[in-house]
Amino acid sequence: MNIAIIGATGRVGTRLIDEALRRGHRVTALARSATGLPAREGLARRDVDATDSAALTAALTGHDVVISTARFAQLQAPQVVAPVKAAGVPRLLVVGGAGSLFVAPGTQLVDTPGFPDAYKSEALAGRDFLDALRAEPDLDWTFLSPSALFEPGERTGKYRAGQDELLADATGKSWISMEDYAIAMLDEIEKPAHPRQRFTVGY
Repeated sequence: MNIAIIGATGRVGTRLIDEALRRGHRVTALARSATGLPAREGLARRDVDATDSAALTAALTGHDVVISTARFAQLQAPQVVAPVKAAGVPRLLVVGGAGSLFVAPGTQLVDTPGFPDAYKSEALAGRDFLDALRAEPDLDWTFLSPSALFEPGERTGKYRAGQDELLADATGKSWISMEDYAIAMLDEIEKPAHPRQRFTVGY
């Protein structure tokens, strides 16, 4: 497939590039400084300001799938959805956050007393992004939330999938490596199982 990745130079974006290329897909890395990424077979690099709707639309045209890894506080849902639709790309996958996952009936992680203030604005913006996608009448979208602890780590090839509730392992730890998250994202691209849905992955 031809996969475009918005925000491709970030920690998640670079791991998505690695996983997609490993599987033989063609990838277009989009970011303000995408040409700073190392040249690799199957990888195109385009410097694009994602807040420039016309430029982003042009960069997305001709792709089969778009993955957005952009920070929600910097790029809101209409700024992503409109260019994707204008470019005629049939599918949008979004690197989500854990804040909007439920930890108890009616209680999302972002609304719990211990949620770190430093991450709150981004988590609330992510919740708004998800709500906007759910109101989108036409686009085939998927929003993939990681577990609470989401850091670079090992590529084990293993993960569990859930829907709207925060996942935790047998010790109560909620976590997923960025490498295994990338596997889950590419699995969803190759074998779509969550059209117009949010899902989550963890150990």
